[in-house]
Amino acid sequence: MRTVARLVSSERRSFLDLSLKEVLDAVPARTPAPGGGAVAAIAASLAAGLVAMAARFAAEEWERRAEVVGRAEELRARVEPLADADADAYGAFLTERSQANVERIVAIPFEIAEIAAEVAELAALVAAEGNPNVSGDAAAAGDLAAAAASIGARLVALNTTGDARVAEANVHAQLAAAAARRADRRDD
Repeated sequence: MRTVARLVSSERRSFLDLSLKEVLDAVPARTPAPGGGAVAAIAASLAAGLVAMAARFAAEEWERRAEVVGRAEELRARVEPLADADADAYGAFLTERSQANVERIVAIPFEIAEIAAEVAELAALVAAEGNPNVSGDAAAAGDLAAAAASIGARLVALNTTGDARVAEANVHAQLAAAAARRADRRDD
């Protein structure tokens, strides 16, 4: 439990530096972080990783292989630090409910939703055009990304009113869900 206490203190270690077991133990703890936004960022990162892995198994002749792997890795690199950023923003918001802190707890989940939607689209592409032997992994990536986008959109809506990003985040979540359905090739 000492690790959990460190996760919410000002000396909190980055989620990226913790073992998987430490992160998994921190989520159910009675602490404000990691919460939904941090978990969504982690899920989106895992989804991007699955997309990159599945794309690497595509045939050498697939012209988009390198492009998809590269973009998935770029998205993974962008979303990973958002787990820490979300936890830090929420902690700051709990300390001081300033407009700047409100902006952070809206902007970060919005970015998670945006990135996750693109990851889901890549998952659908890999599932359709990549190696059928790893299409289940691409579909799993689509599902994870859609969940992350949905969580991000929900957090945006919960943390603001009258902001155009609410509607835009919902569009990201809808697009991600549609892409996840396309990635699920069981009905083909």
